[in-house]
Amino acid sequence: MKDNHAITAVGIVVILGSVWGLSECVLGAAVQACASRISGSVMTGVGLFFMAATWAVVRKAWSVALLVGIASLFKMFDALLLSLPLGNGAISHPVFAFVLEGAAFLALAAIAAGTLGRKPAGRAVWGGGAALIAAAAFPLVRTVTGTAACLAPGTGIPLAWYYAPLAVGLSAVLVPLGIRAGEKAAGLGFKPRFFEPSLAVVLALTLMAVARQF
Repeated sequence: MKDNHAITAVGIVVILGSVWGLSECVLGAAVQACASRISGSVMTGVGLFFMAATWAVVRKAWSVALLVGIASLFKMFDALLLSLPLGNGAISHPVFAFVLEGAAFLALAAIAAGTLGRKPAGRAVWGGGAALIAAAAFPLVRTVTGTAACLAPGTGIPLAWYYAPLAVGLSAVLVPLGIRAGEKAAGLGFKPRFFEPSLAVVLALTLMAVARQF
C-alpha cells in the first residue's frame, strides 16, 4: 500500500512538473511577444504556484526538488529545439531561478507548515517571502553560470530586483491558490492502476506541445 502511494505521489509531481514546463514555454513566449521585461517576475509567481500545489498534495521536500528537476529538463529541451548551449543565459538563468525558488519555498516551509500555513494570510506571506528571497539572491547567477543577470534599461539594477515587487505580489496571490488547488486535487484520490500508465502519455503530449512553439 505504501509503495502504491509513493508511486502515485511521484506521478502527481511528474504531471505537475510537465504542466509547469509547458506553461514556462507558452507564457514565456506570450510575455516576450509583448516586448515586456517582466517575464522573470511573472514566471516566479507561476513556478511558486506549482510548488505550492505539489506541496499541498505530497508535503515532502523531495517532491519540490523533483518538480524543479522536471521543469529544468523542459528548459534543456528548449535548448535542443533552439540549438542553444546549456550555458546560454536563456537556459541557465531560468534553471538557476527554479532552484532558488525551490530552495526559498522549502526554507519557509519549515515556518509555514504550522498554524501560519493554514491561514490565507500566512500562505500569502509564504509566497511573497519566497519570491523576495529568490529575487534578492538571483544576481548570484553570474557566480554559478558565468553570465551576469540582465539589468533594467538605463539603470544598473538587476531586472530581478527592479521587478521584485511584482514577483512578490503575484506570488502572495498564487501560492495560496496553488495550495488550495493541490488540496482539491488530493481530495479527488488517484488509482495507481489507471494513473501511472498515463504519465508517459502526459509527458509525450506536453513535449509535443512545447515543440510546436518553435
